[in-house]
Amino acid sequence: MKKLDIIYEDKELLVVNKPTKLLTIADSKEKFKTLYHEVREYLHKKNQKVFIVHRLDKDTSGIVLFAKNEKLKKLLQDNWANYYREYIAVVEGKLNSDKGVIKCYLNETKTNLVYVSNNSKGKLAITEYEVLKSNKNYSLVKIIIKTGRKNQIRASMSYIGNPIVGDKKYNSKLDTFKRLALHHTKLEINHPITNKVLTFVSEVPKEFNI
Repeated sequence: MKKLDIIYEDKELLVVNKPTKLLTIADSKEKFKTLYHEVREYLHKKNQKVFIVHRLDKDTSGIVLFAKNEKLKKLLQDNWANYYREYIAVVEGKLNSDKGVIKCYLNETKTNLVYVSNNSKGKLAITEYEVLKSNKNYSLVKIIIKTGRKNQIRASMSYIGNPIVGDKKYNSKLDTFKRLALHHTKLEINHPITNKVLTFVSEVPKEFNI
């Protein structure tokens, strides 16, 4: 087993940097090659339990937070929408504006493809973005999500015509980095028991430096 890339650990929390192309938790096809499995093995040796608070898509890299008891896991999940979650992405082309908010409603097909709906029957997704730099082919974008919908960033950026590089599922035509160019770089939480503010940072992958 590869050594975990641990960002932070205390008696209640474990924060790990997930590599791209690794499932957070098991699906119907893969049960053992997952981040959760690696974390469980690591904590089992310390006689500690693990409870997953949230997940990242298989091809997204960056911060994943685990709790070591079920009570804390539930409290964190109940407050999840209030926490600061920042991503960095490389998207195709130039955006129409350097800053903006994408508000849309997301639905899902029977084949698990998330898409933007024209009506409010779907789930509201709110995505803030800011262009950090760009050239004629790409834009490096900071993204802050206010809701936590499945594939929210990927579907929203594709919807405005700037799909994430390497995201064939959402209409990207480029595979410059041989991976999905999306990384969870910063998470800030208020500890639900101590109320202490904790900030976790994961370095942006070097290949994103366009």
